[in-house]
Amino acid sequence: MSDQEAAELVDPAVAIKEKCSQTKECAALLEKFNACNDRVASKSATTETCVEEQTDFLHCVDHCLAPQLFKHLK
Repeated sequence: MSDQEAAELVDPAVAIKEKCSQTKECAALLEKFNACNDRVASKSATTETCVEEQTDFLHCVDHCLAPQLFKHLK
């Protein structure tokens, strides 16, 4: 593979993830995650983390991404 070919390679997962994160289901989970982050950031001392919200959002995106991504593999 030449340098030019390597430079032209584009990871299809990036665009698909972006589209998936904007679906109704995933966007709602992203909103919950962002609200959690804002809530945690507004407190000076808290034991709350947003791991559950982040995991839910990433799971949604991965679930949407997987069937679409495998179409691009050779």
